[in-house]
Amino acid sequence: MKKNQPTSVVTGAAGFLGSHLTDLLLSRGHKVIGLDNFVTGSADNIAHLGGNKNFKFIQQDVTEFIFLEGAVDYVWHFASPASPIDYLQIPIQTMKVGSLGTHKALGLAKNKKARFLVASTSEIYGDPHIHPQPEEYWGNVNTIGPRGCYDEAKRFAEALTMAYHREHKVETRIVRIFNTYGPRMRINDGRVVPAFVSQAITNKPITIFGKGTQTRSFCYVSDLIEGIYRLMMSDYDLPVNIGNPTELTMLQFADQIIKATGSKSKLIFKPLPQDDPKQRKPDITKAKALLKWEPKVKLADGLTDTIAYFRTKV
Repeated sequence: MKKNQPTSVVTGAAGFLGSHLTDLLLSRGHKVIGLDNFVTGSADNIAHLGGNKNFKFIQQDVTEFIFLEGAVDYVWHFASPASPIDYLQIPIQTMKVGSLGTHKALGLAKNKKARFLVASTSEIYGDPHIHPQPEEYWGNVNTIGPRGCYDEAKRFAEALTMAYHREHKVETRIVRIFNTYGPRMRINDGRVVPAFVSQAITNKPITIFGKGTQTRSFCYVSDLIEGIYRLMMSDYDLPVNIGNPTELTMLQFADQIIKATGSKSKLIFKPLPQDDPKQRKPDITKAKALLKWEPKVKLADGLTDTIAYFRTKV
């Protein structure tokens, strides 16, 4: 190992975001220890790292005690189911990784005197009454609804992170991640990008929930990971939104996907799921000011790479 080479631990390293983060860290000279139990992650996402002397993988559930020898400089806690299908199928595991998993990852950071970053989410804002959502907004979340297992797990993770920061003086960072897309997303995870793209490239009807007037904003994965890296390396310990503030309705997004894929798909409409947020758009004022970060990849360019990836999976 190179002298002064930083060591990063990434939980959820085989997931969509965790694997892209691992790639970025390796490209910037880190030694990376990846943890994943493959509940929602995939070995395919890290297969290209086989034989990389700077990458070590441990198959482990992060809710169990994490024992690692040697120094650790950074802990990036990305382990978590993150799609509506997961919340319905594995709500208890979702809550455990956000609570017990965060506790174990924070314990590792405390033990190693490492800096800790938790991947939180725009979902902590719930179905927001304030638009766009600044970090100071406390949110509007239904604790007992079907999405509550994810929303409350992430809210607890933020609270626990700040408790470790205040009581144990752990250096902590909190990123609130808004809708992100790109290669390595699970095709059947119930989120809008894989759903629309997989439907479009197979010429199946594209499913619109409600009237399609609800909005989302989509950040390409390379932009997101760069923002998260800058946050970890900053000296700011309160939550920061990372996402793309360009807002689209679901109807507009479906139209873009159909055009980008050359699809013959038509639209079908289904009832809106319970507690589905009607608006979602980050206020990224803080990220711009503190991290000198804003998204650069245009939706059309990001979709080209994403669609190409999904064509290999359908």
